[in-house]
Amino acid sequence: MKMDNKKNIVVVENLYKSYGKTEALKGITFNVEEGELFGFIGPDGGGKTTLFRILTSLLQQDKGTAEVSGLDVIKDYKKIRTIIGYMPGRFSLYQDLSVEENLEFFATVFGTTIEKNYNLIKDIYIFLEPFKKRRAGALSGGMKQKLALCCALIHKPEILILDEPTTGVDPVSRSEFWEMLSRLKSEGITTIVSTPYMDEAMLCDRVALIQKGSLLKIDKPKSITEQFGKKLYALKSKDMYLLNRIISKYEFADSVNIFGEYIHYTDKRENTETQKLKNYLIQEKIKPEEIEIKEIKPGIEDVFMSLMK
Repeated sequence: MKMDNKKNIVVVENLYKSYGKTEALKGITFNVEEGELFGFIGPDGGGKTTLFRILTSLLQQDKGTAEVSGLDVIKDYKKIRTIIGYMPGRFSLYQDLSVEENLEFFATVFGTTIEKNYNLIKDIYIFLEPFKKRRAGALSGGMKQKLALCCALIHKPEILILDEPTTGVDPVSRSEFWEMLSRLKSEGITTIVSTPYMDEAMLCDRVALIQKGSLLKIDKPKSITEQFGKKLYALKSKDMYLLNRIISKYEFADSVNIFGEYIHYTDKRENTETQKLKNYLIQEKIKPEEIEIKEIKPGIEDVFMSLMK
């Protein structure tokens, strides 16, 4: 899928990787365009981290090819490491070094200085500056995340690869982080990010749904949700355990999934009405006043659950 005739900066074709008998990637093929904010959505064990390690030349695939900015991830690994910024899933900076020392170290490794590329990190570093003498290991989760991003950006990479960068971080820091990614996009930096949060997926230009090493779908977030193709209902009752058990055994139930305080339900019939569902639940001895049913718009989670079936 092309966007504004931009060139593909990442090209992956038929990528396979196994750990013993476990297939981590099963023929992955996708492209990422220059300047794009591209997201990977999927559960733990889906293959996201393996894929990112291959793209950053830290791991070799078994079969298939992967190119980053026209460079082969195996043959040209040294050049690739100079043009990417990588944030692994676990905090991997030097815990005993201060904020300032970590940043200076990474700038030196890439043959640059903090001053030269300060303009790129200033909107992030402003949060860290009051703590620049503090050891990295003593920072909060949100501050560690900001420091890791600064270190990944200090050499002004062409491509930023972020493996679940906001996992375990408070909602405010998550929001700030994605605002930063939007600003980086305006600098022309291509970003590939994985996330378990569906609200973050909606902020990407395109997303890839990945499950057990296979890509289920790649498209714009809005396009993905528009392809759901069925009426979706949110059901709630005083006794959610009982509601789930009753609606799951309904002869017309197509899908029943728990989403927070609601059950998301689709029906095998095309023109199901909320009253039909309510009548069934009343018939099964749930009090009418304890039943809440409403038609809702599907989210990416709903599409993901449907494709997994």
